[in-house]
Amino acid sequence: MLYTIAFAAFAFVTLASAVGVVLLQDPWHSALMLGVSLLSIAVHFVMLAAEFVAMMQILVYVGGVLVLITFAVMLTQREEPASEEVVQT
Repeated sequence: MLYTIAFAAFAFVTLASAVGVVLLQDPWHSALMLGVSLLSIAVHFVMLAAEFVAMMQILVYVGGVLVLITFAVMLTQREEPASEEVVQT
């Protein structure tokens, strides 16, 4: 019973964060949601008694791919110029 509740909770977290990846407009928040999704998938692997696959999921995807995505997001975002008020005389 407890196993089913834990599975349902992490399945909801996985699906909600995956929807957040697609629907969020800010690339930084989208990358954070991708990290949450990948970590919850690793929890599913632990629940299936596949600890090695879970650790590879964390090391390769969360540790490598997510860091690469965050660097790409940080390097490609443009800073918006401050709005200058036009003073009419």
